[in-house]
Amino acid sequence: MQQSHLFQPFTLRGVTMPNRIVISPMCQYSAIDGVATDWHFVHLGKFAQGGAGVVMVEASAVTPGGRITHGDVGLWNDAQQAPLARIAAFTRDNGSVPAIQLAHAGRKASMQRPWYGNAVLDANDAARGDLPWRIVAPSAIPMDDGWLMPHELGIDDMKELREKWRLATLRAADAGFELLEVHCAHGYLLHEFLSPLSNKRLDSYGGDRAGRMRYPLEIIETVRAAWPKDRPLSVRISSVDGVDGGVELADSVAFAREAKARGADLIDCSSGGLLGSATAARIPRGYGFQVPFAETIRREAEIATMAVGLILHPQQADDVMAQGQADLVGIGREALFDPNWPLHARLALGEHNGEVFEAWPKQYGWWLERREPGLRKLEGPELPYRKT
Repeated sequence: MQQSHLFQPFTLRGVTMPNRIVISPMCQYSAIDGVATDWHFVHLGKFAQGGAGVVMVEASAVTPGGRITHGDVGLWNDAQQAPLARIAAFTRDNGSVPAIQLAHAGRKASMQRPWYGNAVLDANDAARGDLPWRIVAPSAIPMDDGWLMPHELGIDDMKELREKWRLATLRAADAGFELLEVHCAHGYLLHEFLSPLSNKRLDSYGGDRAGRMRYPLEIIETVRAAWPKDRPLSVRISSVDGVDGGVELADSVAFAREAKARGADLIDCSSGGLLGSATAARIPRGYGFQVPFAETIRREAEIATMAVGLILHPQQADDVMAQGQADLVGIGREALFDPNWPLHARLALGEHNGEVFEAWPKQYGWWLERREPGLRKLEGPELPYRKT
């Protein structure tokens, strides 16, 4: 049996992940009043069955006004907790670590669901019952021409929001999640504080880098204090804005150091999104294009990192681990294409002891193992899906 790096366990605080593969949070825009539905249960359950080390629930709003769309999952009230607890239990029972991302969309709230246009809510959305709501941001600067003008958060508003983050964290803990992520990326509220392009405040929460970091770090402190000490805390960042005058990698290294000092255990290294769609940025895209961000932050901030972005191939992911560029890899849309990506990666990397399907759910593996001899006779000793 080969010993790949991708399938080595990884421990943060009191939680051990069985492998280094994380299913990244991916919004489904299919919740009802913030409540996760059977769609979410099946969508996320597939990934646990598919062998991922961690399965993370999509961005879950800490307030109704913090949703991106009317279809976002939320954790602003107790009624939203039970369906998520069911998801967390199923994930754990199937061998994966259940995780959840908490978020506030800021000035990118009150948008259309993507398949209706991914823009400002209009008359067609109103006819469907999706009406716009008042949005907030660090500064009264809309995302772009024609977008809603956000209300600039006052100090009392920010204090109230900190309490909403705290309560959502307690609900996530009670629901049984073992890893929690604070969303500071993709142009949403906490990223808006971090970027000099969206934060033009004149008080202690704006100005220089220390001022712009202040509120996101307060949220991290608040969440860490409410989150059980033996459970790890992740922070997702846009490592660079990819826009002139925006966040640069040195800013993110500094932020990662400060987040670590306040109890963060992992930095999830994405990029872009300040203007336009969630990951829009003017940076070249190629396989693993964000891996260098994770590598730099891991080395310079001395904190565990997760690499994301066009990581599609098992050997590619294993190489990221082997070369010490990150501690975890996040698989997103590739998991939508293949929910069994981690199990297929095991095959590609030779991670088995004789029985090829030993890691698969027994309801599947028993049958597939018995199909294998017949397929070998038909297709030869090296089956196509087992080639690296």
